[in-house]
Amino acid sequence: QVQLVESGGGLVQAGGSLRLSCAASGMIFSIYRVAWFRQVPGQQRELVAAVTSAYTTSYADSVKGRFTISRDNAKNTVYLQMNSLKPEDTAVYYCAADRSRITYWGQGTQVTVSS
Repeated sequence: QVQLVESGGGLVQAGGSLRLSCAASGMIFSIYRVAWFRQVPGQQRELVAAVTSAYTTSYADSVKGRFTISRDNAKNTVYLQMNSLKPEDTAVYYCAADRSRITYWGQGTQVTVSS
C-alpha cells in the first residue's frame, strides 16, 4: 500500500523558514517524479516545485529563489525548504508522486505565514 506522509508544517512569521518533509512507503520511490503542491480554500491546487527521478527540478515563478526541493532516495523522502516566507505562501501543502499517469497524494500539511 502506497503512503505519502508530510510533516514540518506550522505557523511562522513572514521572512521566516520552514522545511517540509514527505516520507514515502510501499513504492519504488526512486523511479517516481515527486512534487509539492499547495492549495488555498476556494482555489485550485497549484504546483509549487517538482523533482524528477533524474533530479531535474522545476519551480513555480512565485517561489523561485526562495524554495528548494530535494530528494533523498535512500530515505524515500522529498523535502521542500522554504525561505523568505510570505503571507501569500499560506496554504495546505501536499506532496505527490507520479509515474505513468498514476499519481499518489499525501494528506497535506498546513503552512501559515503571519504578517
